[in-house]
Amino acid sequence: MDFEQKEHYTAQDLVRIVSLLRDPVNGCPWDKEQTHQSIRSNFIEETYEALEAIDLGDAHLLEEELGDVLLQVALHCQMEAEKGVFDFDSVCDGICKKLIYRHPHVFGDTVAETTGEVLSNWEALKNAEKARTTAKSRLESVPAAFPALMRAAKVQKRAGAYGFAYPDAAAALADLESELAELKEAMASGEGVEWELGDVLFAAANLGRMLGQDSEQALSRATTRFQNRVISCEEQAAAEGKALEEVSPADLDRYWKAAKETEQTSKG
Repeated sequence: MDFEQKEHYTAQDLVRIVSLLRDPVNGCPWDKEQTHQSIRSNFIEETYEALEAIDLGDAHLLEEELGDVLLQVALHCQMEAEKGVFDFDSVCDGICKKLIYRHPHVFGDTVAETTGEVLSNWEALKNAEKARTTAKSRLESVPAAFPALMRAAKVQKRAGAYGFAYPDAAAALADLESELAELKEAMASGEGVEWELGDVLFAAANLGRMLGQDSEQALSRATTRFQNRVISCEEQAAAEGKALEEVSPADLDRYWKAAKETEQTSKG
């Protein structure tokens, strides 16, 4: 194979390696068979692993995980390059032009001295660029593949520009309480439970947005707390010579309260 190994590689080397991996004759059997759809979940997994590295504050792990994300980009670009549609360079060209266009306060004469002004200009330029002139076009441009809470918050924010927003968090909380009451009614009747549960989650996401909180992140952290509490309960049971699944409800409650007490100091 015509390939020179080096001490250090560049982005163009990555493009070359990926093209060799997908070479019809001498490439890797697995790489040659992949399609956009077949490695779709890989892209999601690699992205979340990069986010995990960010949350851990591990720069070396982040460097590695960003490389894995970049590999996914290179693979998708190579698939389209093979069909003559676009390639890695054209993707880079496109994002460079987009950044220049959306930062006229840096590359042009527009004045934007605050983050708020920058974001406002960015959104206006993006809407003009994408021809999003109606509520329909703006709402439907939110990817359906987003995590549900993230999508809900994004749709709510965009709908708010058209008057579909509560005046404050108190009003959003009242709506959540109303949706909870409707869920209780659905549970009692046995009808429409999924519908009402969806409304509760949507209202909760809206309340989070009104409070200036990221609901996706809040739920993720709550899940981690729950996970850690269960593990703590297991450790406490083991210290008493018991298996977690064998302890009494009273002991389990005792372990749970102890686990919660130990985490209160980190509550923000």
